[in-house]
Amino acid sequence: MSIEFKILDLFSGAGGFSYGLEKNPHFKTAVATDFNESALNTFKFNMPDTEIIIGDITNVSVKKEIIEKSKKLNVNLIVGGPPCQGFSLKGKKLGLEDKRNYLFKEYLSIVEQLQPEVFVIENVKALISTSAGWFKNQILDRIKSLGYYVDYGVLTASEFGVPQSRPRTVFLCCKSLEIKLPKPTCTKVVTVRDAISDLAYLQSGEGAIEQDYTTKSETDYQRLMRMDSTKLFNHKASNHAQIAIEKLKLIPPECGKEHLPAEMIGKQKFSGTWGRLKWDLPSPTIDTRFDACSNGTNNHPFLNRAITPREAARLQSFDDKFVFVGTKVAIRQQIGNAVPPLMAKAIADQIYNTLTIQQ
Repeated sequence: MSIEFKILDLFSGAGGFSYGLEKNPHFKTAVATDFNESALNTFKFNMPDTEIIIGDITNVSVKKEIIEKSKKLNVNLIVGGPPCQGFSLKGKKLGLEDKRNYLFKEYLSIVEQLQPEVFVIENVKALISTSAGWFKNQILDRIKSLGYYVDYGVLTASEFGVPQSRPRTVFLCCKSLEIKLPKPTCTKVVTVRDAISDLAYLQSGEGAIEQDYTTKSETDYQRLMRMDSTKLFNHKASNHAQIAIEKLKLIPPECGKEHLPAEMIGKQKFSGTWGRLKWDLPSPTIDTRFDACSNGTNNHPFLNRAITPREAARLQSFDDKFVFVGTKVAIRQQIGNAVPPLMAKAIADQIYNTLTIQQ
């Protein structure tokens, strides 16, 4: 018997989680909600059939609308990553004092009211260890008190065909039985070269929001990313300051700031700043400032610029037909905050296959 899933995507952002889940044909996103209107514009552009709710889920009327629409549309799967600044290793580690870390309670209160068959919580790797495991234990206790089985752990994006070594904590919860987290789906990692070598022709300031393809795909991954896309979107390089370009000229391919003279490094203390991506490895985690040369290891392997939004999207496993809309800053936030779609697809496949076998 076939099971069909109707999704409520909480804290949806631009829709990476939903977009990946929908790559399994038995999953469809019914409702998506976020307080970021720009991200939801991108979501709606790419998944127009989804009901969009803009607002803060701690607002009583917003929460009421989410629950009513979800009931009406027969939602039976909830996904989402409650904002995680307080769990982040880059954050101030305020732990229990950080109000941003309590949004998981709002998420679980919606689970309690909707009683979906399955729900998935996704977050930063550090959630498991923050405050000596207090958050993890609070979440597990609450999940179990709601009557759900749960498997949890850290999934690494590169194990699911994503050309990025992005680790994420995932809680996979089901009402009727335990669904194990998916096992890695690929034996050979997809590299930066596999992902973006066909896009290596723009200099600083070049490119356009929409353009024709001018190169051929070179790898299976690039062919996958180009499938059904008639144009190349969002491949526009940042217009870097001349001093930034001069610094990059001093950094050989795949190297970093160790090649800069001390007076050019400035106050940046982090080891990854001014780093170039390495062609034959997955990229490190794509964040929301990937277009700034000094931000981290997100400069092109050999060109004198940071990666473009389309290159970052490829490294996140968004295919080329997924178009990001909004300002430059909004788009980089949408990409950097997203769940990699291919990792989300692996979760969908695991849910579907486990529950179908049990039928």
